[in-house]
Amino acid sequence: MSMAVVGLVAGMALGFAGYFGGFGAFVLVAALGAIGFVAGRFLEGDLEPGDLFRGRERGDRRR
Repeated sequence: MSMAVVGLVAGMALGFAGYFGGFGAFVLVAALGAIGFVAGRFLEGDLEPGDLFRGRERGDRRR
């Protein structure tokens, strides 16, 4: 599935949650979507567990 279709589905889910459930449901759907995204990236091997918790090293400072 292309990223455009995934974005479309996510946007529709957030829109329905916001319309029918209010702001609380919108935030819940957005948070669960973000958690699912990170879990999916982790299961595909694109993300390592230490990447989320490791700080930047001195040479990696962005300006």
